Order: sequence, then structure tokens, then C-alpha cells
Amino acid sequence: MLMEKNVSLQAEIRDRTGSKAAVAVRKQGRVPAVVYGHKQEPISISLNAHDFVEALHHGHRLMDITISGKTQKMLVKDLQYDYLGRDIIHVDLVRVDVTEMITVTVAVELKGTAQGTHEGGIIEEHADHLEIECLAINIPESVVVSVKELGVGESIHAGDVKLPHGVSLVSSPEMIVATCRVLAVTKTTEEIEAEAPQAPEVIREKKVEEGEEQAES
Repeated sequence: MLMEKNVSLQAEIRDRTGSKAAVAVRKQGRVPAVVYGHKQEPISISLNAHDFVEALHHGHRLMDITISGKTQKMLVKDLQYDYLGRDIIHVDLVRVDVTEMITVTVAVELKGTAQGTHEGGIIEEHADHLEIECLAINIPESVVVSVKELGVGESIHAGDVKLPHGVSLVSSPEMIVATCRVLAVTKTTEEIEAEAPQAPEVIREKKVEEGEEQAES
């Protein structure tokens, strides 16, 4: 699945860094970020938090970032979240050239109803991301994996996934992406006890009472 056209964001240079300064930036509705790459010095900036998060939700990883009137293409390299895993508190961006090949991680999107589900199987996802290499301007939003032909006991490996034109696989081809397995049936206590082997019956000799022994003698 290809992304929509590129998004443009305005950045502000951060004169102060550190945790207290970052908190102040976030209170202003902005998210702190650092720009790296292309043998240039890192730059501390901030971005409009709402606009940046909206871009991420629409699948954008490559963005046009304008700093002091100069626009550069940048790739979202890393995101840091708060302790609840909800809000983004810091972003790492990397300068890229539209002509260079880059390695990125993209989401896997399973599509279709597997044949094995009609035989009592269930689909189990083992990898929700793949590492790929492509041009910076050709990063797919996700990689769609069809599971329609998957039968019970069968698996789809990373090497089986059909990638978009110009995209090559970096992840191990042997990595399992999805499998179709039989759903284990939970047995009741009565069924388990019924299947358990029965203990052999012990036959004991009847003890002869002392009075009976004297009568016989």
C-alpha cells in the first residue's frame, strides 16, 4: 500500500535542550525533535504535535521539513512515547535524498480469509513488520500479505511476500510472517477423567475369623 503525497511541516529551532526545556515545548503543543544525517551537525527542533501526529496516522514516514526557510526531506527514524505509551514525547529525524536507497521497517497487513479457517484452523500472525530497502520516495505505508491460499499447518515466510516494485527484502527470508494452525479443543474435567486409565481392582483374601478356624479344626 503506497502512501499519499508527501506532507510538509514547519519546524522551529530549539535554543534550549534538556528535560525541562522539552517539557516546556510540549506544553506549547509542540513535540521536541532532533535532525541527524548527511554528515551535518544535529539540529534540535520542534514540530506542531497535532500536525505531526496526523501525518503519522496517515502513514507518512517521509516528510518535507522546513527549518529557517530551507526545506529538506526527512525520514522519521525513531519515536519515543510517554510511560503510558500514548503520547509522543520525542522524535528522531534523518535527512534523506530522494535518489538514495534506505532501509526502513514497514507494517505487515494480513488480507483475506485463509482456506484453513474452513477446516477449523485459525490464523496466527508472527511478524507485524518487515525490514525493506527502497528509494526514500517509494516507502510503502504497509506491505499487504494475502493469506487466502493458506491451509492448516502451512506458513507464509518473509521470502514468500510479494513486495511492491523497487522494494527489496532485508529481513530474513526464513522469518515466519503468519501460520494457520488448528485451534486446540479444551476438554471438560469429565472428559479427561473418562479418558484416564482405570486402576486395576485389587482382590484381597477374606480373613478367616479365629472362631471359624477353631470350628473347622
